[in-house]
Amino acid sequence: MDSAFLLTLLLPVAVVSHVLDLPSKVLFKVGDRRELACKMSSCPEVVEFQWTSLQDKPLFADTVNMKDKESVLVFENVMVYHESNIVCRASCGEETKQATVMISVYSFPRNPVISRYDRMILGKENVLDCEVSSVYPSEFLSVQWLYGDTVLQTVEGTFGLDVQRIPYTFTPSSEDDGKAITCRATLDVAGIPSDEMTKEASVRMKVLSAPRNVKISGASAVSPGSSLTLTCEAEGNPKPEFAWTALKPDGRSVEMGKSQDLFMHNVSISTAGIYQCDVSNDMGRQNITVSVVVQAPPMDTLISANPQSSLKEGDNVSITCKSSSVPVTRVVLSKKENGVDRELMTSEGAETSVILHSVKLADSGIFVCEAFNEYGRERTTLNLTVEAHFLEVELQSDSVIVSDRGSSLVLSCQASGCPQPEFSWKNLSNMPILRATKTDGFRSQLFLDPVELEDEGIYLCEVTCGSIKKSKQTEVKVFSFPTSPIIKSSGPCLVGEMMKLTCTVHEVFPANLFQILWMDGERELHLESRSFSSGTTNLTSVYSYRGDRKDQGKLITCKVLLVMHGGPAAQVVRTASTTLSIHYPPRATRITVSPLTELKEGETVSISCISDSFPVGRMVLSKVADGIQTELMASDGVETLLTLPSIELDDSGFYVCQASNMYGNHSDSVEITVKAPPRNMTVEILPSANVQEGQNITICCRSVSFPPPAVILSKMDSETNIYSLDGIFLLINLTPNDTGLYQVNVTNYLGYETEIFNINVMEKRYDRPMGWNDFIIPAMCLGAAAALLGVVVNIWRARKKGSYDLTKCNPGTV
Repeated sequence: MDSAFLLTLLLPVAVVSHVLDLPSKVLFKVGDRRELACKMSSCPEVVEFQWTSLQDKPLFADTVNMKDKESVLVFENVMVYHESNIVCRASCGEETKQATVMISVYSFPRNPVISRYDRMILGKENVLDCEVSSVYPSEFLSVQWLYGDTVLQTVEGTFGLDVQRIPYTFTPSSEDDGKAITCRATLDVAGIPSDEMTKEASVRMKVLSAPRNVKISGASAVSPGSSLTLTCEAEGNPKPEFAWTALKPDGRSVEMGKSQDLFMHNVSISTAGIYQCDVSNDMGRQNITVSVVVQAPPMDTLISANPQSSLKEGDNVSITCKSSSVPVTRVVLSKKENGVDRELMTSEGAETSVILHSVKLADSGIFVCEAFNEYGRERTTLNLTVEAHFLEVELQSDSVIVSDRGSSLVLSCQASGCPQPEFSWKNLSNMPILRATKTDGFRSQLFLDPVELEDEGIYLCEVTCGSIKKSKQTEVKVFSFPTSPIIKSSGPCLVGEMMKLTCTVHEVFPANLFQILWMDGERELHLESRSFSSGTTNLTSVYSYRGDRKDQGKLITCKVLLVMHGGPAAQVVRTASTTLSIHYPPRATRITVSPLTELKEGETVSISCISDSFPVGRMVLSKVADGIQTELMASDGVETLLTLPSIELDDSGFYVCQASNMYGNHSDSVEITVKAPPRNMTVEILPSANVQEGQNITICCRSVSFPPPAVILSKMDSETNIYSLDGIFLLINLTPNDTGLYQVNVTNYLGYETEIFNINVMEKRYDRPMGWNDFIIPAMCLGAAAALLGVVVNIWRARKKGSYDLTKCNPGTV
């Protein structure tokens, strides 16, 4: 193998062997300026570089090409968003190499900050906060609370939080004041310099407390003329302040100074007493007292009565004998009787007392308190006065009580001026009281529930208080008025007849106090009273009246009144009312037609029928035609109305309105006439419009109208007019000259109607023997004459019906 061929084979190997120099991982600190270099030193040519991010985001960096073999990516101010995987591509001739670098970023710029440590409350739960800010990545953060070398709590950081706040609950004792507590934060990220991985902060706790363990030191018993020093001691943070106060026997407080020590020079008897040391700071305050004793004979010996020395019978009193200011070895409490002290109580020390329960008038007198010590004695007295109670009794009500039978009544007796009154209830009628009573302290109640008639009487409430006895009385009056009166009628009242109304009220008492008043509106009609009854009774009153039509619907009231003074207004009057019902047969029956009784066909007409009756009966509207009465409408009541929206000729006739009830009937009538112009006209020519010369023709004209029309036949080429009353025209022995157009005119004052027709008369050509027609036509004329009479009758009937109909010709009569 020659050298040229070998070089050709080795050349690709040399190209592949180029090396791209780029670190696989780097760690940047937020805020630093950092550079990232990508090199390909083995390339003999100029290398082309390209930087890209594997994430879908910009590089956030500047590119600087250094020489021909190196490219530098410059991060002027590293931020969290620079964390990325970046690819560097380098092209050397036709060969391209690439390398990936993972950029990690961390931030841990400052020490933790501890807060809320400088105002911790002694003995209570306090929450300390450790704040680590601008930390990244926060999930690699670990925070510890330490007290000395003891780890109190360890908390891992929370992902995504730039500021981590780690609380710790601590209950301090007094020994913790001024002690250090530490918050240590560690960011455990590979590559961080060891001196930057852990940061911590330590603070000294300030434990605040209100004053405690307060005490007073120094001698509290001194001789007159000597000096006295008292020292007040207390613990607390902030440092407490002190103030001394002298508490005088009369209740006054005198400030003695604002220092820890109280110094008094040349003490006297007045120095003795209670001294109070007030200790305070921002967290609270406390006080303590000390009794300073001046060693001298008993002084300020007092005897007192509690609640007071002026008492009422039955009171309880505590008598106290007490000596203060100097030490006392013994006290004696006595009562002076007949000039001699009778000892009641003796006690070692400076105080004694005795309690007198439920004092009496005999307990009044002089009580003596005597105090002894090694230096002497002192005596004082108290005048105790016991008086009878100023008893007052109040009874509700102390006047007359009016109560409804069956209701609830409570008599209440109230005593005042007596601590323990004794109650009793009596009935002045000497009847035993069997009702329930309830006594509660200063009040006693008598329950009358329910109230009965037997409860009526005078009741006495008697109250005893020691040697005093008082009473009050009230009168109870009972009435019964349970229901409203009831009115009953003897039945329907016909006009002119006498009727009775009965008013009854049940179970009333006392009957002699009831009145029954009959009233017509506000007008009094009749008043009745009753005599006494020992029990409940039913009261009845009858009111008679004669029925008159004007009294129909009048309201009659029965008012029952209880004439009892003090009766409740809502219960002493009850009423019942009834409406008078006066019956009578129908009257003033009237039928009216609107708008007129003479109408044109097609107009609207209303027929109204009205009557007056009680009770309301039945109204019937009928039509009378040809002697036959036909009912059109019937209704219950005093009025009926029939409306014909389009009246016809057949509606003409007499209309009758009849009103009826159980007592009779009454009627009224009216005639209605309907008019119409001629219409429905027909013309019939018999036997035919085409006839032979010498024959006869009957012309029959029929029309509907009212009033009856005038019927005129005229030949169109002639001025001759033929009139007919029945619409029948008989043309006899016609000639050819009668051939032509004819017109029939039917007319009344409302209008007219015409019809034109042709008659053709053919000339006779030969004589013929007499045939049937020679007999039929005269017979028809005779029939027409007979029919004329029928037409007259029909005209008369049509007038009665309100229509006119010309008779139709009968071919058999022509």
